[in-house]
Amino acid sequence: MNKTIQFISEQDRLLLKYMPSDIRDPRLVGHKLETEGRVTLRKTFSFEQADLVEKIELEEVDEFQYTFLFGVADGAYFRVNRRIFGLKHDLLLTKEMKLSDKTFIATRDISIFRRIDVLIDEPIVVGGDADGAIPPEAFDELLANFPTTTELTHYARARVARVLKDYLGTMSAAQTKLDTYLNQKKTIRNRSKIDFIKDYEPKKFEYVRDELSAMLLDVEANPKAYKEEDWQRQIAEFILLIFPKYVAVLEKVHIKDFYPKGCKVQTKREIDLMLVDANGAVDVIEIKRPEPHQLLSKKPGSRGNYTPNGELSEAVMQVEKYLFHLSKWGRTGERAIQGKRKAELPADFEIRITNPKAILILGRDKNFTVDQMFDFEIIKRKYANIVDIMTYDDLLRRLANIIAMIHHNYSKLGTKGGQA
Repeated sequence: MNKTIQFISEQDRLLLKYMPSDIRDPRLVGHKLETEGRVTLRKTFSFEQADLVEKIELEEVDEFQYTFLFGVADGAYFRVNRRIFGLKHDLLLTKEMKLSDKTFIATRDISIFRRIDVLIDEPIVVGGDADGAIPPEAFDELLANFPTTTELTHYARARVARVLKDYLGTMSAAQTKLDTYLNQKKTIRNRSKIDFIKDYEPKKFEYVRDELSAMLLDVEANPKAYKEEDWQRQIAEFILLIFPKYVAVLEKVHIKDFYPKGCKVQTKREIDLMLVDANGAVDVIEIKRPEPHQLLSKKPGSRGNYTPNGELSEAVMQVEKYLFHLSKWGRTGERAIQGKRKAELPADFEIRITNPKAILILGRDKNFTVDQMFDFEIIKRKYANIVDIMTYDDLLRRLANIIAMIHHNYSKLGTKGGQA
């Protein structure tokens, strides 16, 4: 008889039912519980005598079936004591999750959650609406791509970190590079603060460049590598680093719709992401995942001009409407946003709707011809007074220029300082 693990979900608790089949000692589990007060099943689940809920003798096969308390209800989750897996924090699993031994155990009885726990310093939450929760589909992807035994020796941490980084804040290669640099700087004494800034400033932009490049490669390999909201959130964080005038990003901001009465269109609008600058002024940022189709027509029109395709035109119209409704809302809108988002802003910080602008990030232009690039620049300039349109390749070029100028300017400062 094979080993059997079964999970039973009840209203207030989650049970693990285990039937051992150790032909050397079919009563080994019971013996360990009685003599040592604890037992570990399949190198993964560690239970104590107090966890045992039921023990049933199977007379026909001279074995016992054990039922252990695995988790207790905690709102929409089952909370699993960290002791069971040897984790740093309790594990939270959504009650909607279907569980099997493969949810927790990889090849050769490798504990999946213990491998994850080594890489992070925060609780692991799977499913549900809690902050930082790993969506079930992302967790399923992790299970499907979990390394084999040989790969675990060499690549496990890197692969698991890549899958989880958007949900648990795990460090990517670019983050590790930046973090290592900063840690090294902490050990240096008696350095000029200006010298530190000169070294750190380009590192910040190099980090964004490297991370964005890696994300774009991921999407090229798998267009569904990121959910849209996760992609938007990550790019918005980059924007805060690239444009220091902005100090906060507000997600899912509901605004009033000022269409005339009787117009058969929606009366509520939601801005996915709103930027707030140091003075409290708000701008809109619309971020689209880079799709494989073109932003411009594939062929020029009868007069040799390339025109915006549907995605670009629709995105521009979308942000223009956001700006229209924001401006119409005025002081009332300021108070409404301020009241709902007060907890996300510093004390005595006032929201201002003053001639808001928009940033639109979408698509790629790396395969544009010279003529397409020229026409695309004209289109961008047409809307420049209200919308800054950027492709991801444009964003990478801006980063490269910023890094180059920082190095150039600081080298000039160093030269002047030497001559003085």
